[in-house]
Amino acid sequence: MLIYLDNNATTRTDPSVVQAMLPFFTEQFGNASSTHAFGSEVAVAVRQARRSLRILLGNAYDHEIVFTSGGTEGNNAAILSALATQEDRDEIVTTSVEHSAVLALTEQLATTGVKTHIIPVDSRGRLDIEAFRCALGPRTAIASVMWANNETGTIFPVELLAELTREAGALFHTDAVQAIGKVCVNLKDSAIDMLSLSGHKLHGPKGIGALYLRKGTEFRPLICGGSQERGRRGGTENIPGIVGLGKAAELAAERLEPERDRIAALRDRLEQGILKNGECVVLGDTSNRLANTANIAFDHLEGEAIAHHLDRTGIAVSLGSACSSGSMQPSHVLRAMQLPRWRMHGAIRFSLSRETSFAEVDEVVCAVSDIVARMRAISRVTVRE
Repeated sequence: MLIYLDNNATTRTDPSVVQAMLPFFTEQFGNASSTHAFGSEVAVAVRQARRSLRILLGNAYDHEIVFTSGGTEGNNAAILSALATQEDRDEIVTTSVEHSAVLALTEQLATTGVKTHIIPVDSRGRLDIEAFRCALGPRTAIASVMWANNETGTIFPVELLAELTREAGALFHTDAVQAIGKVCVNLKDSAIDMLSLSGHKLHGPKGIGALYLRKGTEFRPLICGGSQERGRRGGTENIPGIVGLGKAAELAAERLEPERDRIAALRDRLEQGILKNGECVVLGDTSNRLANTANIAFDHLEGEAIAHHLDRTGIAVSLGSACSSGSMQPSHVLRAMQLPRWRMHGAIRFSLSRETSFAEVDEVVCAVSDIVARMRAISRVTVRE
């Protein structure tokens, strides 16, 4: 039996989402911008999807939702627009543990003279709030901080950070790709100006996402073209994707509260079972994190080897470090947390979903325990020799 515990990378598209999408490939295939019946019935479906997403996000108006191709586009659009529209403001405030969709962009912008303030985190991945406050100033165009970290699950106090940013006269954006569908969101009562999300992280399809853009926020499109999305994102709409995202949002809104405690119980069962092996530790802020995420570091072992053995048994997990050019390099998130190298290299991320079962968790615990025991036995023999 295959067991999938890499849901922070992507989720299985819910079958009901697929069913909702199918007619828009073959029967309701019109262009939403067309004025005839084929187009108008599709436009109704787009409006419904926008409304479903607004309910999930808790924002005030349907038109505050701009459909995109995913989180990366949303992040880029938000940051670049803020720099283009904030007069005499050319600085960015972000964190050392952001997704590459933010960090790669800020690195590129640095070559053009844009200054970026990188806020550090502590050993549990918690943001230095005072450093964030001090980094804000009269030249800050935007602060961009993820809602929840994709590797550790640590949740950041984005509502507070948004208030601090507003006081500095700048815009606040959050990459909420990992948070939407996992935490309750009420944008109407927050100071968040922009928020990015991606459909495939909440059992929707790939290639579709959305950017929340608070009413009244000045915005310059990243993709120019026709008048789609009120002129904020050119190009013929991805109707099947939009419908799928809308259905995924509807399901997430219905299932978030009842499923969150169950998933947290699964995560805790997984951690408790694995920690019995000793010489391993849970990374991140265990008192304030996503219910579905467990990043466990196995001291003095190679996470790559553990993940490989798990994969051979039919269990999919991901590394807490990225492999590039044939050599293991600890991820920027774990480096930012300043963990010792013998711990960073042994990090494994287990990310669950509402489809994960207790039987699967128990099977993973047994498999991990067996693999780690064998690896430690080999390691002890090697040391003695």
